[in-house]
Amino acid sequence: MCGIVGYIGNERAKNILIDGLKALEYRGYDSAGIAVLENNKITVEKSVGRVNNLSNLIDQKEFNGCVGIAHTRWATHGKPSTENSHPHSDNSSTFSVVHNGIIENYNELREFLKAKGYNFLSETDTEVIPNLIHYYYTNFDSPTEDKLLYSIVSAAKDLKGSFAIAVISSLYPDRVVVTRKDSPLVIGTSSESNYIASDIPAILKYTNKFYLLEDNEFAVCFKNSINFYDNNMQIHNKAMKDIEWAANSVDKAGFEDYMLKEIFEQPNSIRETIGSRLPIGSKCSFDDLDISYDYLKNINKIYIVACGTAMHAGLAAKNMFEQLCKIQTIVEIASEFRYRKPLIDKNTLCIYISQSGETADTIAALKLAKNNGAKTLAISNVIGSSITREADYCLYTHAGPEIAVASTKAYTSQIVMLAILSIHFAEILNTSTKDYLEKIKSEILDIPSKVQALLDNKDEVNHFASQVYTEHDMYFLGRGIDYCTALEASLKLKEISYIHSDAYAAGELKHGPIALIENGITVIGIITD
Repeated sequence: MCGIVGYIGNERAKNILIDGLKALEYRGYDSAGIAVLENNKITVEKSVGRVNNLSNLIDQKEFNGCVGIAHTRWATHGKPSTENSHPHSDNSSTFSVVHNGIIENYNELREFLKAKGYNFLSETDTEVIPNLIHYYYTNFDSPTEDKLLYSIVSAAKDLKGSFAIAVISSLYPDRVVVTRKDSPLVIGTSSESNYIASDIPAILKYTNKFYLLEDNEFAVCFKNSINFYDNNMQIHNKAMKDIEWAANSVDKAGFEDYMLKEIFEQPNSIRETIGSRLPIGSKCSFDDLDISYDYLKNINKIYIVACGTAMHAGLAAKNMFEQLCKIQTIVEIASEFRYRKPLIDKNTLCIYISQSGETADTIAALKLAKNNGAKTLAISNVIGSSITREADYCLYTHAGPEIAVASTKAYTSQIVMLAILSIHFAEILNTSTKDYLEKIKSEILDIPSKVQALLDNKDEVNHFASQVYTEHDMYFLGRGIDYCTALEASLKLKEISYIHSDAYAAGELKHGPIALIENGITVIGIITD
């Protein structure tokens, strides 16, 4: 997971690129780099460590150019180093590239290019891209006038794996060319500038008007226009989307970090997820979901597919769908689902959950289900994200931007959305009594105030944390939905504090894990059910 930023306009690119990298630093922070076009020359600077290191380095230099690309890295190929940092350039320094994703066939491409006389300075998969662009540019004639676009399209067709790419060239100082496949990339636009980013929040302070690139789509960005092409270099029109998130929703708002801020945003994010979907005394409102009684009564099962925290939200929902709707529900990890042959057909409903809507394993699992004839429903927080465009139906949680890597408010919003969806299905199928469903609706509507009461009790939480933060092992227990919560709690503890933690169904403690319990070990029991 890395971050891409790009800019072309009338302002100094340096300041906008660094600002965008700082907003994307949660995507990677072992190194960062910037490439700026000025006087028909590309100047590249890189630094190991946080974005501030890069910022301090380039503050000492002019960097007056108005066209540039930048990257913050989380190493996948090669150790964190200046040589492995992006941007990467070809041997002639004519083309400079930033890239997110994994090029699976980079070894074969590297050997091919070495045989053609190219040298490599890094251990990365990315470095093959600018050299491959140079190879096509110098060895083949373009069938159109745009030889740069032709070379990038040709190089992209040779790449196997996932990628989001932004390219600048000293031969074409008036443009930035971008493309993507299975990795997120958006273009923000204003009257005299265009902005490129791997995530909307990175450039939301500059514009709320965005183009969302599709897989294998190419965009040539000038300072006051954008041309869109398919991978056959056929130009086409593309609809622009207005993003309703406020620019100030992506700052820390006085909190020490984004995660803490997002924890305290949960009462409001849950209210936004509920919206007007839960009217007391009448059926749930899902105008954006055209699923009929005839379809639901013929479903043989529901698959809920997701990764990590989103998968835990799915586990919490399993009981809801089975108890309220009387439909067998199976929860699968997306990376496992996509690599086997799940038993799905036209009578299977597959629900996919992803906060960003760009989780690669989840998107691949969704495509697998569609290829087998199943109906697909996406639940995401990001409007226009890849998963929402791929699915037959989509529901948005409207939780607002989630910047922290460790999901908090998105998780609770996902569970609330799934709970409301299960009530909706039960109302269509008439599988639960009206009184029981009305009681659950009332309970859901009370959740924001209950979450607020817990947040108001933060001093007690801080006191407990101060007693256990030096421990090396902790365990969580729960039964039913409480077990699902225990799994998520254990994940959060590992992810944030680096304390080893496991979660177990309450009845399983005596079947092995009890051997690890000794004096001084903290065991947290979750008992809400």
